[in-house]
Amino acid sequence: MTVPEEEIRRMSLSLADVFAAQKTIAGQVVRTPLIPSPFLSERAGVPFLLKMETMQPTGAFKLRGATNAILNAPEGTKAVTCCSTGNHGRGVAYAARRQGINATICMSSLVPQNKVDRIRALGADVKIIGTSQDDAMKECLRLCETDGFVDISPFDDANVISGQGTVGLEMLQDSPDLNMLLVPLSGGGLAGGVALAVKAINPDIRVIGISMDRGAAMDASIKAGRPVEVTEVASLADSLGGGIGLENQLSFSLCRDLLDDVVLVTENEIYRGLQTLYFEDGHVAEGASVVGIAALLADKLPAFKGPVATIVTGRNVDMTQFTDVITGRPIQLGDTIVQGRSYDA
Repeated sequence: MTVPEEEIRRMSLSLADVFAAQKTIAGQVVRTPLIPSPFLSERAGVPFLLKMETMQPTGAFKLRGATNAILNAPEGTKAVTCCSTGNHGRGVAYAARRQGINATICMSSLVPQNKVDRIRALGADVKIIGTSQDDAMKECLRLCETDGFVDISPFDDANVISGQGTVGLEMLQDSPDLNMLLVPLSGGGLAGGVALAVKAINPDIRVIGISMDRGAAMDASIKAGRPVEVTEVASLADSLGGGIGLENQLSFSLCRDLLDDVVLVTENEIYRGLQTLYFEDGHVAEGASVVGIAALLADKLPAFKGPVATIVTGRNVDMTQFTDVITGRPIQLGDTIVQGRSYDA
């Protein structure tokens, strides 16, 4: 999809905001490598590259947006809060501690315990509220209204989106000839920010959002033409869970207008993606990190003519569950069982 320059200018955010974020967070986050996967390149028939956001000190790309938002918070901010499925909360906790700011992270009971523990280890308070990210968000808003906290949205915040967009800038700086980007899609902060940045530089690049096929809020909202609620369910790609907010101001319109397509993958396909990334490239990653790989292996991607890249978004995986996947054991996800299978390239 070619995006006219005037349409880019009409949006609430611009490429200039992403470049400003890149300058702000320099030295605060890692400029992660973009590396080739020989196995996936052979499967794709073109160079297939991995953007290794697993190398961030918090283990996920979310540190970028969280850091940019906190460094741009109102002067005198003493406490911040957010709702999170794990990685954003860890990024906020890490960035807040570096600035001497208190952080309270609101999470639902669906968030894996390993992610809760790692946030607490960074000195943040954690509140477990309800069974959905929407429930956690209500508590987050209450803290802002009654206790004076500053909210750091996981996706619908200009500074967060600009920070996440720096992933796209780095990818193009390292590989200017990219033909297609595969971006894990949840609330749209990463996908919207990356699409905004790369399409403003090269409108011919195709940006594909990838999500799980159950509880994909952004996909359902784009199809409905407005933000809608979805039922959250357990998933190997737990980082992609949660709603986008019925009052979404930024990320919905960015994803609706700039993503060329949205592709959904099954739990079995995510399972295979985790095994492939581990056995072929030697990387430990979350289920959300491999949805682009899963889509390639399942032959679900639109046609491409040149180099393809995906973002390996995070490594904060439940290692017990990860070990079960790697060894081919079945996985219980709520009332669903993902049948185990030994890895076979």
